[in-house]
Amino acid sequence: MLRHSPISHAAYHDLLRSLLDEAVAGIRGTPTRVVRGGKAYWYDTYRVGTDVRKSYIGEDSEALQARIARHGALKEEADARKKERARLIRLLRAEGFLGTDGATGSLLAAMAGAGVFRLGGTVIGTHAFRLYEGELGVRYRFDQTAMTQDMDIASFERLSLSLSQDDQVSTSMQDVLSGFAFDPVPSLEPGQVWRWRQTRNDTLVEFLTPSFRPEEDIRPLEALGVSAQSLHYLNYLIASPIPAAVLYRSGVLVQIPRPERFALHKLIVADRRREGMDSLKSRKDRRQAEFLIAILLEDRPDDLAEALEDLRSRGPQWNVRLDRSLARIPETAARLHALAA
Repeated sequence: MLRHSPISHAAYHDLLRSLLDEAVAGIRGTPTRVVRGGKAYWYDTYRVGTDVRKSYIGEDSEALQARIARHGALKEEADARKKERARLIRLLRAEGFLGTDGATGSLLAAMAGAGVFRLGGTVIGTHAFRLYEGELGVRYRFDQTAMTQDMDIASFERLSLSLSQDDQVSTSMQDVLSGFAFDPVPSLEPGQVWRWRQTRNDTLVEFLTPSFRPEEDIRPLEALGVSAQSLHYLNYLIASPIPAAVLYRSGVLVQIPRPERFALHKLIVADRRREGMDSLKSRKDRRQAEFLIAILLEDRPDDLAEALEDLRSRGPQWNVRLDRSLARIPETAARLHALAA
């Protein structure tokens, strides 16, 4: 297991902290705390003419409260902070951090600018896996850096509906994606578009949401203005996501699943894939899971144990799928068994 230097790991978290500061520095009006369903959220409340509008800031936390308390100072420091982020990204690249190609970086930046990640969108799949490099401070081997250009964005339907009562993306996903030569892929259900294909290279952008029904159907993500394919087991993956910094220009703030949930969910996904063509993807899923589990056992065993206990408590089918995947990676299975003992 190769590690990035403590200096570069600290630089990544400085970059992430700066991006989180930047998200609050843009407050235009009065920060307002709203309680819904037993949870508290912060909104930026401001006037446009005679209209009162709200822009979602984030779920309440001590860290967010501290940033809101000094948002005036953060606004004044915006230019200096942007220059510092550019310097940090140069440092991280020099230290060997994975770069982001221009096409992916510009697309993520456009989505972030429209409010996709602020409004609950979570990057999942291989794009998320690569971003754990900064979160965990580990170096990837060459064979681990191969990635698909396809991008999956997931969000909870109920959260999106709740947020949409006050706030929505500033630019429609149709407009954002058409600017990158993506066309909507026709759906079996008219008017419910959940995937877009780029005309020049067949890259896909897909929107997903957890399914809480027997069927996996198409559901709306109101705040994002799109439909989404619902999937079983996805609710476990995107619960309590974390922020992440994309190394593009002066940085792009996105959110990704917690690494321990990503690792264990990969084992569920590996078992769900069909035999044949998808068996290659299943092996990739297990390799990513093994890699992250090895790191987490060393650095964050309590987080991994808690995530494993949560998954085990979700019912027989969850355990069957997890155990079938673990049977294919016995060394990792033994280490997880010892962790849970």
